[in-house]
Amino acid sequence: MTAVPEFPFVAVVGQPALKTALLLNVIDPFIGGVLISGPRGSAKSTLARALAAILPEDAEGRRPSLVTLPLGASEERLTGSLDLQRVLAEGEARFQPGLLARAHGGLLYVDEVNLLPDALVDLLLDVAASGVNRVERDGLSHAHPARFSLIGTMNPDEGELRPQLLDRFGLCVEQAASPGVAERVAILRQREAFDHDSRAFVDAHEAEQAALTRRLAEARERLGGITAEPWVYEHIAARSEAAGVEGMRADVTWHRAARAHAAWRGAARVEREDLDAVEPWVLAHRRTVAPDDNGGGSDSGAGSNGPGERGSGKNGPGERETGRGGASGDDSRKPVSDDTRAPGADARPQGQWGAMPPVAQPSVATPMPLLPEGAAAPAKTATASAASSSRRPGRQAGRRRDRRLNRRQSEPADPAPRPDWFATLVEHRGRRPWRRLRYHRPRSGQPMLHLVLLDTSASTLGRRLLGRAKGAVDALARRAYAAREQIAVLGFGNDGIETLQPRRRAPKNLLERLDAVPGGGGTPLRAAVQQAAHLVRRWRRQDAGLQVRTYLITDGRTRQPLGGLPPLGDCVVIDTESAVVKRGRGRDIARALGADYRLLAGLETMAWART
Repeated sequence: MTAVPEFPFVAVVGQPALKTALLLNVIDPFIGGVLISGPRGSAKSTLARALAAILPEDAEGRRPSLVTLPLGASEERLTGSLDLQRVLAEGEARFQPGLLARAHGGLLYVDEVNLLPDALVDLLLDVAASGVNRVERDGLSHAHPARFSLIGTMNPDEGELRPQLLDRFGLCVEQAASPGVAERVAILRQREAFDHDSRAFVDAHEAEQAALTRRLAEARERLGGITAEPWVYEHIAARSEAAGVEGMRADVTWHRAARAHAAWRGAARVEREDLDAVEPWVLAHRRTVAPDDNGGGSDSGAGSNGPGERGSGKNGPGERETGRGGASGDDSRKPVSDDTRAPGADARPQGQWGAMPPVAQPSVATPMPLLPEGAAAPAKTATASAASSSRRPGRQAGRRRDRRLNRRQSEPADPAPRPDWFATLVEHRGRRPWRRLRYHRPRSGQPMLHLVLLDTSASTLGRRLLGRAKGAVDALARRAYAAREQIAVLGFGNDGIETLQPRRRAPKNLLERLDAVPGGGGTPLRAAVQQAAHLVRRWRRQDAGLQVRTYLITDGRTRQPLGGLPPLGDCVVIDTESAVVKRGRGRDIARALGADYRLLAGLETMAWART
């Protein structure tokens, strides 16, 4: 069966910013690759794969390759391992190169890079930092150079990218949500022609592709002679400092990208248009300070028109700056649709509290450890709960069985053991057939992630409930920081869901970020639980051994129905309501989720008694 050729790079309609960013990395591979962030169906993968056909030949006359790293690849497939075929046929231990060896001097492409398992991310980080792949396994000790440009695509709606890997991408291009009508028509016509006769379509663009390859080769030769005047370095340093970037990688990348852009234009030195063209791509994923609309530097991507542009000629994506989080979409607020409210309920927040504008409420410090380690069984946090338990033992036992069932259904299965081929060979000393296989020992210490759902609705502003809840979250973050565990915090209120802390290793201090979160609006409880369940499922697909404990911190003041809420596995509902006569539905929420139920006041009292 004849393979279908890749869609030609020059035939892709629009996308001038993305095209230019990819071409700059071809001119100077030391820029560090491109992260392409955008929605599905926006030609991210098409352009990345099409890049291989226009790469100029290297000094030895070989065309660099584009190697694809599948999400399901094993560590051995990425780094290389023992060549079993050689061992079985000749009895000789020989290293079998992996994907990193094939990508040396070329491009390593990862589709949906934000879904890449953590184990592969760690390996990529090690190799990207050193440029050398070192393999110490299966009785082998091998090292080989592995320098490549990393091209990654991601849909920000599917989750964030680990910050360590995010910063390794030299440039980040954020694509627009959808093209205009004229551009859509041009895309349809191009795709129709390609599907009708792909070989003829590729042949029709062969001359244009070859011309682009020659221009790239000329730009590479010109790159070494590009100069930069002193004001260029001062401009880069000042703009990087104003953006609040961490470290010096942004400055170095900006300088390299500007020189590559000057070489692409055929200029002899870096000009202001080169700096402005690449600025949004350098800072998009590193910026921690919102851009100054009146400050220097252009966010328009001027001068970044790519080759083969057709259609409407609209500005390409990635031409705006984002706040903290960049391409990950960490701090975006997602509106809640009407279908998350109770049938017949008023779309407006209930009561006078919901009518108030968002109000800031600082956290209340507490020494509370929040929950004892391994909190799995329900705790009797109040006299009423103990009395209720004694009066209805059968019902309580049934609830406990439901909770255990929910946990078993949502807990990840143990990953399949990996054969230890070297140990198997040593045990049998060349004898065949083998009597049994030896396996690698499972890794000890599974990673732990604390997922916090923090109610920031208007009803939590009374009696400083929101401030006390923030103090509880900070206490949990400090404990997770000491244990080197991960944490993620979602706030739900103001009729929306906001990522207050994206998933990562717990920071040393979370108070500043928590104190900046206002309270107000309604309580989109169902949407928050559904989003949490989606995140937990995705994280466990990435890392089968991940342990996730979810904390739903709320006063229970919601009118939304509780039936049909997805289980969250190991989950604790912490009721912040402190009134004797409770108007909230905290206990009902815990029952609907099959979760443990705790009173925040009881946990605080327990913590103060220990201090």
